[in-house]
Amino acid sequence: MEEEVKIALEQEFAALGSEKPKIEKVSKVYGGSINRSFKVQSGKQNYFVKLNSRTLYPKMFELEAEGLELLSSAKAIKIPRFLTLGVAGDTAYLVLEFIESGSESANFWEDFGRQLAGLHQQSAENFGLGTDNYVGSLKQDNSYKDNWADFFIENRLQQQLKMVVDDHLMDSALLKKFDQLFAKVADYFPEEKPSLLHGDLWSGNFMVGAKGEPVIMDPAVYYGHREMDIAMTHLFGGFHARFYQAYHEAFPLAGGWEKRIELCNLYPLLVHVNLFGGAYLSRVKNSLNRLI
Repeated sequence: MEEEVKIALEQEFAALGSEKPKIEKVSKVYGGSINRSFKVQSGKQNYFVKLNSRTLYPKMFELEAEGLELLSSAKAIKIPRFLTLGVAGDTAYLVLEFIESGSESANFWEDFGRQLAGLHQQSAENFGLGTDNYVGSLKQDNSYKDNWADFFIENRLQQQLKMVVDDHLMDSALLKKFDQLFAKVADYFPEEKPSLLHGDLWSGNFMVGAKGEPVIMDPAVYYGHREMDIAMTHLFGGFHARFYQAYHEAFPLAGGWEKRIELCNLYPLLVHVNLFGGAYLSRVKNSLNRLI
């Protein structure tokens, strides 16, 4: 961690009321490919600190903080508490409470399912959000739409497809198949009110807290169709069956939701194509062929 960042953080810790704001220990924490993450000890307090380039990712941490606070306001599931953010040179930093990890409680998966259902019961008038944000390192267009089909096509799939095409990763034949799919999207999804979504709910974005409780982090928040979050949990293998059973008991999903998982996950798959290259393109092709 750069010295100018440490100095800035010590000033932040002092402003937060730390009796001894001097940094005593910095430990690297596993993170994604975008940010550098650390456990920072200052006096008796531990902080979770994320760093990245403010030039490459303008306002990323401001938008993440807004998303965390929106999720926290639902009071449905544990979210790391946002403390402060700022910049030191070209380095942007985000400071959150540090949550110690623990072992799953006996009812961890049932609690997780019910709590996510509680989050999804928070609604809004339109699909979208008052501001755009990020999914991974990619901009996410959250401009409001009054129906889910238009939002899913225009704000999610078409935005990612444009990037794929610009990078010459997709041929015209595959694009025509997407056009065929777009004509059917409104018929696929059951009509529901917008739900408050985590937006990037895969296994790497939840943890077990010190008391064995579920904790979710690193969101890509917006109000959307709740099956997007449910589908995302399946993208890399799925959560425990007890999670889905508890969710369904608390906030029943419309019939056929399992068949819509593949449709919903076209969005995160296209995000992965744009982030990591064409290796994920075969999954997109296979899904698209089955859907049309």
